[in-house]
Amino acid sequence: MRLADRVALVTGTSSGIGRAIALRFGREGARLVLCDVTQDVREGGEPTTALLAADGIAADFVPTDVSREADAEAAVAAALAQHGRLDILVNNAAIGSGKPLTDCSLDEWQRVISVNLTGAFLMARAAVRAMRAQEPRGEVRGRLVNISSQHGIIAAPEDVAYGVSKAGIVYLTRQIAADYAADGIVCNAVAPGKIVTGKGGRAAEPRWIEYSQHRTPWPRLGRPEDVASAALFLASDDASFITGENLLVDGGWMAA
Repeated sequence: MRLADRVALVTGTSSGIGRAIALRFGREGARLVLCDVTQDVREGGEPTTALLAADGIAADFVPTDVSREADAEAAVAAALAQHGRLDILVNNAAIGSGKPLTDCSLDEWQRVISVNLTGAFLMARAAVRAMRAQEPRGEVRGRLVNISSQHGIIAAPEDVAYGVSKAGIVYLTRQIAADYAADGIVCNAVAPGKIVTGKGGRAAEPRWIEYSQHRTPWPRLGRPEDVASAALFLASDDASFITGENLLVDGGWMAA
């Protein structure tokens, strides 16, 4: 129970990586506030709140479009109203356009940046403001875990807006870590490699699966639970004297 009595707000929790993080955090004792634009599960199955309830874990769901300032502020306010503090923020909500530079419209570019990068900024700003105003637990007032990508370090093939947004997440992580360390705020990121979530579309196309298998030394591709385990470590007290880091969970992709 590494997150016992910790209040955790996680974005993009209805499907994929965010769903796995919410389930893992709940089973580790966190008091959960789950945020997404919908509770519908892209890969099918029961809503995340229902899976948690089956394990006897209560979680609040707050409908949230992270790209909207009012929604981001309301999500953090809901956590404070329900639990009196906020110990952990996981910025996971993200979308892609699947378009190279010359095919990417301005609307597509702006939508990806607004969700992936501006959304993380808005959620982090609201969370850090709340965390700075609360009493610390030991040395730490609050922890942020941003979900970046290996494609924030190297090019994201044919997905310019996604890659740029994730590179921005890596920088934002370092900036927050440096600016607010003196306030007891810890900020790190997890950079997943290819994670198979069960969703369809571009991510499941054979050419991208083959490309990812070729790039990944480990003899399988990633699972959402792999990312959830890394996020749990960074959200817990086990991650001491670690801030501003971008932890690769990529099966060796960036080592090869």
